[in-house]
Formats: sequence, structure tokens, C-alpha cells
Amino acid sequence: HPNENKGVFHDSTTTRLAGAAATATLLLTACAGGGGGAGGGGATKLDVDLSNLATTTAPGTAVVEELNWNLPYEPMSLDPQHSFNYAENTVIANLCDSLLRMNPDLSTGPGLAASVEQPDDTTYVYTLQDGVTFWDGSPLTPADVVYSLSRQAGPDATSYYSEYFTYFQSAEVTGENQVTVRLSQPDALFGQGMSSAAGAIVQQKAAEAGGESFGTPTAGVQCTGPFELAEWNAGKSIVLTKNAAYWDETLIPKVEKLTFSAIADESTAVNALRSGDVDGQFFYLPPAGLSQLEGADEVTTTYGKSFVFWTLAAAATDGLFANPDVRAALLASIDRTAVADVVFQGAALPAPTLAGPDYWDTQADIFEPAWKQFSTKSDPAAATKLLEGAGDLSQPIVIAIQGSSAVHEQTANLLQAAGEAIGLTIETKVIPAEQYGNLYFDPTAREGIDAFFTTWYGNMADPLDVYNVFATGGDSNFNGYEAVGAQIEAARQTIDPAERAQLTVGIQDQVTQDLPWMPLNYMPTILVQNDRVSGATASVAYLSYPWAATIGGVE
Repeated sequence: HPNENKGVFHDSTTTRLAGAAATATLLLTACAGGGGGAGGGGATKLDVDLSNLATTTAPGTAVVEELNWNLPYEPMSLDPQHSFNYAENTVIANLCDSLLRMNPDLSTGPGLAASVEQPDDTTYVYTLQDGVTFWDGSPLTPADVVYSLSRQAGPDATSYYSEYFTYFQSAEVTGENQVTVRLSQPDALFGQGMSSAAGAIVQQKAAEAGGESFGTPTAGVQCTGPFELAEWNAGKSIVLTKNAAYWDETLIPKVEKLTFSAIADESTAVNALRSGDVDGQFFYLPPAGLSQLEGADEVTTTYGKSFVFWTLAAAATDGLFANPDVRAALLASIDRTAVADVVFQGAALPAPTLAGPDYWDTQADIFEPAWKQFSTKSDPAAATKLLEGAGDLSQPIVIAIQGSSAVHEQTANLLQAAGEAIGLTIETKVIPAEQYGNLYFDPTAREGIDAFFTTWYGNMADPLDVYNVFATGGDSNFNGYEAVGAQIEAARQTIDPAERAQLTVGIQDQVTQDLPWMPLNYMPTILVQNDRVSGATASVAYLSYPWAATIGGVE
């Protein structure tokens, strides 16, 4: 099943920022100059302060009759268990509540569960909020919770979050408003995962009636969130309406009607934002027209804390790129600041490791010193030395890039130029946007491909959630990397956050040395709002927190 299937539409940009030759020349110049310089082809390096990223925007106070919001593509499903992607989670966050709630500051608090207790390391007792109802007026019951969790566990589960349920043993009703979950062994990721869509609760009756159509335009969904699904006009729009009976009185929406469009073309989306046809959008990658939005009087652009990172994921199990020294040499030849400045217009940060500072939560004193040990500066001499024992370098390294994506193309151009400078031959294979997601869950789609680009994100403020992709046999362990499997298992079983952080630092050190995935850049959340409204969540929490419930009109 496509667990963590986050690549289907991730990079469906259509505007090319520069030609291949011009970009390669520009990036080599930027690398030689230490990473400065402006983008080519009209893509100007923006003056963006990424040292103090936002989590919220000032809440609007006036009622908004209709809010028009754009998505980068139309969701495949609104069933939370099939939602591990940007557009899906952007919508579902306002529809379906989870047992716990990730707050805009990336902390975790109560959700549908008013409290959670752990009598021992393998037992979670959730006490539900009083008076919660589904949109149809029927009460939320513990049985709905048992159903919503249990359907994601076991060998036949199709949930994209099933890795959080690896050690799930049972969920049962143990009181009038209580559910008890038992695991076969301690698992820190399960407990934290309940603040993501993995912990989202749907109505059992509606889900069983909908069957495989649940979450589609045909059957819809039935949840408890601050907005109700009113219409899904496939290929046109998704319409949500205010749930005036929402259980959390602090998050009853000021927006009466929330209409989602799916303008995939970036230029069209930027123009719609500037004209006011669209009131807002979240961007997980900087659009080509970002400078136009920055300079527009009609909108405000906010950069927020984020779990998203840009990486090259190795898929090769044999050949030249299966050699960690070759991967390390390629990464050492790249100036990641140049990628941030040129490809991402200055709206990104160079990434020394996969999991960046926004994941650290309360354990920064442990993670920060370990993180600072790794450099993002290019070192061609070290790269050349790493290749001395690699053998025949004439074998080409094939990198898959998504068709119509300027970001993919430009980053690949950089890698080709940097690789050539140290004796590596890098070829690209263009995969159509609608087929790119197959790379994530279909091994045959990765045949003949050594690596591919992805914008990845974890679901919680814990770096272990990122490194868990390298668990032995994991669905996203694309090249069968085995060096940290036992350490991941041990870290997942460690409930104490400080002890787990120490174990995770060891995993991070090994992964950053072996580079099964190459860390390139950290991507802030980019929020654009029309100046007639304000209040949307600015951080990556928008993927699970009801971000539209705090939007109001600016009076």
C-alpha cells in the first residue's frame, strides 16, 4: 500500500525558471562564490528572514461569508487514513478531529481526547471530550474511536499511516467515554502520532456504509470538525460549511463557507491570489511568482515553521550510487546554500541533516550540538578523495525528476554540473507528474533509477519520525538501507524524550554519514492571505490543525 505516499502531486509546478544550460552555469558560479547570488530567468533571490519563522497570523474578527482557498491539486481522498499528502491534509484538518491536536506552535495538546493516561509503557487510556457530535447530530462514541484506530492496523490495512500501528494490539471500549489501546511493545511514535491524521476519528456507520467509496465525492466523509463537507464537485471545487455546533467553542469558525479550488498552474494561482479571485493558499515550495506576491499590496506572505525538507532519496540497491562514498562525494560537491538561493529564491535553508530545528521540540539541547557537527558547504577536494576507492566512475547515475517541475529540473542541473566536476556522470529521467507518485510504492517504477527528489515531512516534533523511514523493511526504505534498523527499534521503544533524543542522535549521525537520503534544504511553510482576511495557521501544523477556524475578516 502507498504508505507515506507524498509524491503524487508534490511538485506539480509548471513554470520553468530558467533553461538547463543557464541554470547550470549560474549554479556553478554560485557554488564557486560561496552560495550567494540571485536566481536566473527572472527568479530573484528574495530578502526573506528565515531566522524567526511564524506559527500564527493575527486572527481576523469579522464574519466572512465565503472564503476561497486554492490547493496545489485536487485531493485523491478525504478519508483521513488515505491523506498523507499536502492537498488532502489541508482540507481534512478542518473536517476531521484527531484524538490529540498539534497546535500552531508544534506542541501537542488535547483533541477529541480530553486526556490520555499511560498506566504502563504499552497502554494508552483516552478519555473523550463530553458532548461531541458528528455533523449529522449523532454523538461521538468510544466505538467510533475503536473502529477508526483498528481499521489502520494489521496486514490488510490500507492506511498510509500504518507504520504508526506496527505494534498496535487492540483498542477497546473501557468506559462510557473511554477507550484503552494496548500495544505489543512500547512505541513512542504511536502516542505522538495520534495528533496527526493517524489519530483522526470518523463515524463508523458512515465509513462502513461508504465502503471503498468513503472519502470520495460519491460517499463523502462524516467527522466532528469545525467545518462540514457540503459538496465535492469532482474536478471543480470542494465546499465546506461552518459547523455551528462544534464542540470546541474557542474554534467555532467565523467563515460561513469555505470553497477550495485546485489551480495547479503556479502562474494562474499567483494571478488569482493577486486579483482576489482566491483569498489564500499554502505553498510547500516557493512558486515562481513568489516575488510578485511579496511585492503585491493586495496580499500578505508569511513564512512559518515547517517539517518539510527537500531531499534526494537513493533507490539503488546495486551499482555506483549504492556506494555510500559516492553519495557522500556528490553531496560534498554541492553548495546547498546555492540551491536555497537560486532554486528556491532565498526562501529555503541549507540542510545539514534531514530533520531540522523545528523537529527538536523540548530536546534542542541534545539535538542542536549534534546538528552543528555537519556542514552544508561544498568541499570538492573531499569529494574527490571519497571517490578514490569507488572504482569505475563511468557508469551513469540516473536521477528521476518530475516532469513540468522547475525545482526538480534546476536541482538536477546543479547535481549534474557538480558531479561532472568530480568525475561523475549524472543523467536524468523525466517522469510525468501523474506517474511520479508510483516511485514511492511500486518497486518496478524505480527500476533503472538510482535516486529521485522528494519534498518530505514528518508528522510530529520528533526527529525519530523522520528517521523511521529507514526502519528495516519499511515501505519508504527505498534502497533497503539496514545500518540503523536495530537502533530505530530501540528508540521507538524508549518513551523518555531525552533518552530517545540521545538514541536518535546516534541514528542521525549514521544516516548523515551513509546518506540513504541526501539532505538538501529545509522548506518553510509559505502562507499567502488576501488582506481582507487574516488568522490562518502559519506553521506546518496546518496539515493537522483546523487552520481555517481562526480566520476572520479584517475590519
